[in-house]
Amino acid sequence: MKKKLLLIATGGTIASEYTREGLAPGLAAEELLSYVEEHREFCQVSVIQPFGLDSTNIYARHWLELAACIEENYASYDGFVLCHGTDTMAFTAAALSYLVQNSRKPIVITGSQKPINLPVTDARTNLLDSLRFASEPGAYGVNIVFDGKVIAGTRAKKERSKSYNAFSSINYPSIAVIQDGRILFYIDDKDKLTGDVRFYHDLNDRVLLLKLIPGMDGSVLNRLFAFYDGVVIEAFGVGGFPEYGEEPFYPEIRRWIDAGKIVMLATQVTHEGSDMEVYRVGKAIKADFCLMEAYDMTLEAAVTKTMWALGQTDSREEFRRLFYATVNHDILLTPSQVLRQ
Repeated sequence: MKKKLLLIATGGTIASEYTREGLAPGLAAEELLSYVEEHREFCQVSVIQPFGLDSTNIYARHWLELAACIEENYASYDGFVLCHGTDTMAFTAAALSYLVQNSRKPIVITGSQKPINLPVTDARTNLLDSLRFASEPGAYGVNIVFDGKVIAGTRAKKERSKSYNAFSSINYPSIAVIQDGRILFYIDDKDKLTGDVRFYHDLNDRVLLLKLIPGMDGSVLNRLFAFYDGVVIEAFGVGGFPEYGEEPFYPEIRRWIDAGKIVMLATQVTHEGSDMEVYRVGKAIKADFCLMEAYDMTLEAAVTKTMWALGQTDSREEFRRLFYATVNHDILLTPSQVLRQ
């Protein structure tokens, strides 16, 4: 029996048309589907379009809207395919991983580097691959399908701005590859799922991602204090944190912590993650404030998981428990790291 899928169109390059002002989303969900008639061989597809935006303009409100759309239609379909712009796709995929947990049904996110109506484009392949993967019995949870790769929603990062192979899986293997319509799973663990799907309805989007640069001083945190409940700081290397400046970071971090705000340390380096225990410039500040760090998580996952966890609790202890519980392959802690938490 053919799988019943819901195609959720949100705009993006895949649905864009040329205008005097530049590319802008214009194609409706039905039009997107018309470019991949081959899907009729293996699935039945209904369509819905909650909005049509360049993904630059998609943020937490839209993530909640997409999660609600999936929840409202969850019982009626075997899987879901979201068409989305590439620029913030990794954020949306990570956010949906936290808003829709333990789903035995696949929630696939895709898009393209060129519009689907061009003679030469990656859009038709990506959309057809996504529909095919969403029809696969072994598929589950939130994943990005792009350029023949299936990437866990919490592990994707856009690393190329123009090439078809725009996305990479960071610090974790791809879930599967798709070539000529054939799916090869590298990670086939659907049978390990226990319990029912769980939908969450709250995010706290008062979270900032702050990238350190040489010479920056702690006054920046003072200026941001009133506007944010959490900050993910991109430190240097494996977690180096500066000690210089007339207005050092230490007093400002203490102010944030004393106010019950979240300070999360991550690394600017894309691959291999953080470990603040290695160098004194990281170990000291982590120990002094019992700071949390993101370890091998992507920045997109660290930011959206912080938003999600802050949306569930005001307790620092409960936040820590939620953040370090693995969701959709988002974090791999070594035994020594587990003991530190």
